[in-house]
Amino acid sequence: MKYFKKIVGDRIYLSPINPSDAEQYVEWLNNKEIAKYLGQYTKIHTVSGEEEWISSLPKNGGYNFAIVLNDGDKLLGNISLVNINKTNRTAELGIFIGDEGYLSKGYGSEAIMLILDYGFNYLNLFNIMLRALSFNERALRAYEKCGFKTFGVWKESEYFNGEYFDNVYMNILKSDFNAKKLKRTTN
Repeated sequence: MKYFKKIVGDRIYLSPINPSDAEQYVEWLNNKEIAKYLGQYTKIHTVSGEEEWISSLPKNGGYNFAIVLNDGDKLLGNISLVNINKTNRTAELGIFIGDEGYLSKGYGSEAIMLILDYGFNYLNLFNIMLRALSFNERALRAYEKCGFKTFGVWKESEYFNGEYFDNVYMNILKSDFNAKKLKRTTN
């Protein structure tokens, strides 16, 4: 089996990342339309480099998952909790949907809700933050939909295609997530 249903949602599940997917990730990370939203377009991604990154994941102390369709086990992207601080119970979320045919269809929001539940209610985190480029309006809407709130903006901190853009910093607390989750299940 290529994927394992670690965290299961309605339409997708989160699986440990499979090293054999390195080539697919490289294809996505070298695609300007995907990579620009990740601040990755200026980097050159290779299969050997991606294989090395995937093999280093267990040693880095983060939680990294492939986002996979329940129906057909198709890889859509990945999501992770990194920079985990066990004393302060904080982490940073990262996500991308690499398959452009699955953008703006709610798969990213579902993956975020799954990993937030895992982070808050299984790992006992208290505060999860993320950052997004200001021109990534689709992602900013998804984060807000999941309950994230902006707590800061780093002005003109990212250079892309001849322009500077802001980094938007957002976070969500465990209590806010659980209240949102409870509201969703009672409606």
